[in-house]
Amino acid sequence: MSVVKSPLSEANRRIAGDALQGALTDLLDLSLVAKQAHWNLYGPRFRSIHLQLDEVVTAARAYADTVAERAAAIGVSPDGRAATVAKTSGLPGFPEGWISDEQVVAVLVEAYGMLVNRMRSRIEATEKADAVSQDLLIGLTAELEKEHWMFQAENRG
Repeated sequence: MSVVKSPLSEANRRIAGDALQGALTDLLDLSLVAKQAHWNLYGPRFRSIHLQLDEVVTAARAYADTVAERAAAIGVSPDGRAATVAKTSGLPGFPEGWISDEQVVAVLVEAYGMLVNRMRSRIEATEKADAVSQDLLIGLTAELEKEHWMFQAENRG
């Protein structure tokens, strides 16, 4: 049951809601991965990557907020609780402890690659269900692909 009424049919609201919820947990996890990397980073490119990771955190949190508000607008209660993120995120786990700048770049390239693929699946899923949610996901995916490219350009190997 939802206290917010939506012009979408129940089936389409469910499809869009599932896509938005999946995006929300992945984006929240991306912000956590980037912050963990930020705190444990070392290496000759420390400063530039440290600052770049702050940008990732800020962007991922803003994207997550946009996605959560869209879900709420269509009558789907967004769930960004830590337990939900831990259970449902599709991003790869992040290693414990100190991590070199080269390893951080590799982890972020992998995480962005997985996230972009998952977002593209959500774009396909929402094509007929909700053009507005699809448009939002398309815009965010374009930004995520740009950030993916930037980390790939950092890769030395």
